[in-house]
Amino acid sequence: MEETMSCCTPDGSCSTGAATGPRTATGTATAGVTTVYEVSGMTCGHCAATLTREIGALDGVLAVDVDLETGRVAVTTADRPDDALLAEVVDDAGYELTGRAA
Repeated sequence: MEETMSCCTPDGSCSTGAATGPRTATGTATAGVTTVYEVSGMTCGHCAATLTREIGALDGVLAVDVDLETGRVAVTTADRPDDALLAEVVDDAGYELTGRAA
C-alpha cells in the first residue's frame, strides 16, 4: 500500500493556509447511526475538508463532522458503519484512525 501524507507540515502547521473548523458532507443528518472516531494527524481546515470529502464519498455515509480541536470525526451512516473501510479511507488520505471515541 502506498503511503500518502497529509497537507500539514511536520511541525503541524498547514501547508495550504486553509481555514480551520468542522465540515459536513451533506448538511445536517436527520436519521442514521452516528459513530465518533479518534483520528490523528489532522491540524487544519484542509485536513477537515479532505476527510469530509473522502469519508463522505462512501456509500451509506449521510454526514461527516470533523472536530480538529478534539481530533474526532463523527460519521453518520444509514446503517452500521464499516470500521475497517473507514480506517482504510482515513489512512489512504494520510491520517490515522486510531479507534472509536469512548
